[in-house]
Amino acid sequence: MVSLSVNVYRGKLIESKHQIISSIKDIEGNIILSTNNENDFIYPRSSIKIFQALPFINSNAPIKFKLNEKNIAIACSSHKGETQHLGVLNKWITKINICIADLKCGIHNPIDLPSSNNLLLGGETPTQLHNNCAGKHLGMISGCLANNLSYKNYVDFDHPYQRLIRESLEIFMGSKINKNCVGIDGCSAPQYAFLLNHLSDSMINLIKEKNNNNEYSKAINTILLSINKFPELIGGGNSFDSEIIKITKGRIFCKGGAEGVLLFADFSKKIGGVIKVLDGNDRAKPSITMKIFSQLNLLSHKEEKSLEYWSEEPLYNHAKKTIGKIIAEIK
Repeated sequence: MVSLSVNVYRGKLIESKHQIISSIKDIEGNIILSTNNENDFIYPRSSIKIFQALPFINSNAPIKFKLNEKNIAIACSSHKGETQHLGVLNKWITKINICIADLKCGIHNPIDLPSSNNLLLGGETPTQLHNNCAGKHLGMISGCLANNLSYKNYVDFDHPYQRLIRESLEIFMGSKINKNCVGIDGCSAPQYAFLLNHLSDSMINLIKEKNNNNEYSKAINTILLSINKFPELIGGGNSFDSEIIKITKGRIFCKGGAEGVLLFADFSKKIGGVIKVLDGNDRAKPSITMKIFSQLNLLSHKEEKSLEYWSEEPLYNHAKKTIGKIIAEIK
């Protein structure tokens, strides 16, 4: 058992501290790093989008609507509303011939601040496509269309398409969804809480399925190839998960979720797991992930060098003066 935390320094003193829980396993299912919280339930949020996208791939929607690898990658994304993201999403809307208002994800400003400012300065207002979950929702609608299902209420818990997503999740988690662990995500789609133990299992099962030859493994490989080719579509130009995938050339799959969640799988060393910041503050995720990766020797020296910014993030004030840093700790 280990103790994981992230310290936020102002000057030489710790001003804030974030506690972390985690469960990481090898391909045999042995726990190799743990805070002993395997029986804690957490909502994985957007970190499970790769599994939510499986029915979209298995519906043959990409073939039917002539969707490309960019569409597949952004179906698993939490995009920041950059130009590159909006370009893919706008073309997708045209290909499946629906209205932007058909997306049930809601509207928010682009997460990327320059993109948000440019939108405002251009006199435009955000749409559903600026929602960071727009790709997931287009994947769900496309899957409905390919399966000849109505997409009118596609985010409802009892919609047939949501049942397909639950089947995918239960297969990779190796566990049935507890009826008391059902919630609604920020984008209005159903969200499910799982034990930390089952979330780490999902990453080990992801590694195993990549090398199998069945319905799910083919879909997984299609998705991973697309993500690895276009990692910046998963998050953005300065997103931690996008950077991990890019720098490791897809050897490590990494996807963050709201409230301080991150799932990862190293396909080479066959190690995977879950990281959760207990207070939900996303600023703690990069440094603790880098600390864990270092502890488990998952990165080469060159990769660590390329990602060193995330290991000890500097903090700046509004005058752009360095006033502190964020450092993870393993005991």
